[in-house]
Amino acid sequence: MVVILYVVIVYDVGVERVNKVRIYLKQYLNWVQNSVFEGELTESEYMRIMNRLKEIIDESLDHVICYKSRDKRYLDIDEAGTRKAEISTII
Repeated sequence: MVVILYVVIVYDVGVERVNKVRIYLKQYLNWVQNSVFEGELTESEYMRIMNRLKEIIDESLDHVICYKSRDKRYLDIDEAGTRKAEISTII
């Protein structure tokens, strides 16, 4: 049985690695805000992404946080301000 996770990945990495992380995550998730991606992944995709991020970042300087849930409906999300339209297309 394939388990689907809903994930939110937030990162703070050195400027020289920002584009590598962003380009990599855009292959799997939706870019919703600077340094924030969200979407659904299988467990194997999640493990692949986290392992690759560990290769891209400098763990002594950078930080990546992944919030995960079995389903988006279990997340209580509060927002303020206006969401940027089509931010995932910004280069």
